[in-house]
Amino acid sequence: MLNLLGHRIWKCKHAVGYDEAVSHSCTEVRMPTISMFYGILVAMYVLDTDKHHHPHIHVRYNEFKGVLRIPDGVLLEGELPRRQMKLLEAWIELRQDELMADWYLASTGQTPFKIDPLR
Repeated sequence: MLNLLGHRIWKCKHAVGYDEAVSHSCTEVRMPTISMFYGILVAMYVLDTDKHHHPHIHVRYNEFKGVLRIPDGVLLEGELPRRQMKLLEAWIELRQDELMADWYLASTGQTPFKIDPLR
């Protein structure tokens, strides 16, 4: 299974929140889309705490992909057009509390909630 950014992702089954009865050594990580607005898809991995070492979201807009730190909107990886970055920065500013609550859920193996889009 590919994630929102088109990468195959895996997490060892022994991670908190995963079924120990899985017969192979790893299971795929979930990355639900938590919001969508103006053609921008925003997702958050479940149990994604290792690579970026900060709370963050994964974003896709057309052929562009990026990882943005929350709660400040700094681009950690990838590239996004300036207009979409400004929209994302505004959305992150408005939704900081929900994003941090979702990050807590996702980092403990729970599914994050949907967050209202930018209107």
